[in-house]
Amino acid sequence: MNNIQDLNIKEEVLPIFDYSLNSFAKKKILNLLETPLVSEAKVLERQDILKGFALNHEVLKKYSYTVLYLNEVHYFLNNFKEEELNWKRFLFFGPTADEILIHNKMHQLILFFYRLKTAFSRLELSHFPKSYRKDLNRILSFLSFFELEKHEYMIREKQLKSKHVKKIGAKISVLKEEGRIECFWEDLFLFESYLSISKAIVEREFVFPVFKEKSFVINDFYHPLLEDPIKNSFVAFNNVIVLNGPNMSGKSTFLKSVSLCVYLGNLGFGIPVSSAEIPFFTDFSVGINKRDDILNGYSHFMTEVINVKDVVLKAADGKRCFVVFDELFSGTNVEDALEICTRTINGVSIYSNSYFLISTHIQELKDVTSDAVSTYYLDCELIDNIPTFTYKLKKGWSDIKVGRILFEKEGLNKLLQVG
Repeated sequence: MNNIQDLNIKEEVLPIFDYSLNSFAKKKILNLLETPLVSEAKVLERQDILKGFALNHEVLKKYSYTVLYLNEVHYFLNNFKEEELNWKRFLFFGPTADEILIHNKMHQLILFFYRLKTAFSRLELSHFPKSYRKDLNRILSFLSFFELEKHEYMIREKQLKSKHVKKIGAKISVLKEEGRIECFWEDLFLFESYLSISKAIVEREFVFPVFKEKSFVINDFYHPLLEDPIKNSFVAFNNVIVLNGPNMSGKSTFLKSVSLCVYLGNLGFGIPVSSAEIPFFTDFSVGINKRDDILNGYSHFMTEVINVKDVVLKAADGKRCFVVFDELFSGTNVEDALEICTRTINGVSIYSNSYFLISTHIQELKDVTSDAVSTYYLDCELIDNIPTFTYKLKKGWSDIKVGRILFEKEGLNKLLQVG
């Protein structure tokens, strides 16, 4: 089980990629966002699929339809029962009101599918990987089964008769019996989810990362929800990175931005960077927003302990873990925090297949972290003794103690004088 709730996938990330035409495709996008891929090969395959959509971008700009038609055709096709129609009576005595409705639904189905087939026929399939071309050809095969050009012409010329409607009904029954209707919708909504994701990648100028086992470099990354983001570049020289710096310097935003880039990159998505080289990870644990686990009865500190244990067990088992601990063990006293943070930071460095990003306020860690740990801070300058945050990443440790300055600036030293 991956711990990614602090990335706020549904509330924050889904809207970035959601250009969907209907609720079915939107649900599929969310499912793609919440389901990590099982191998680097699958990640690269999805990259190639999305690149294929980008190469068809101009053609796909015209892909659209009325959502009401989609919903009605979807419902009609899924619930169609040929046996409920008395075709003999239909042909010799005329249709009932319900059968007239079905006749109209058949018209709507043909016209809607004709529109879809026209759009799919314009695709340059060679831009897609062979594995996904099979899906696209399956969609085209399904649509072609309805002889759409012939039937669309008949509808346009008002030549579609009851006998034609009967044949179309028989075709639907065959497709239903073969299980192809459910497969078609699955293929179509996956196509539309990829189309939506690709549109976001193209319009936002996201970049696909390169995967390298022992390289972790992301250049000019940022969080896509920020209006005027400060872009940073980051190189992990070690598999353990300690991020320090004063409150409000942007540590949590930094960690969330890096995490989002790594996670989306491992889904095969484009990411908000100018370039990136990252490893493939099998497991993700991103702990940024502090919380108690009320349902399980754990305090925040105990929740952290359990989380660290789970991560270490996975790393020790050979999993490739991407791990973020924001303000690790801040829920206990300073002496305990220093001791167990030191043990954790130095200890996880032995799991070279995993990467650990850990933020902290504990300055004393500067003297006890091993050479196997990289340290960074987000810069803060004092201008007229007022903290000015640049949000720029620098190597090393920050020595600025903003808390004391802000405490004094608000006049609390005078207000709290004793005697």
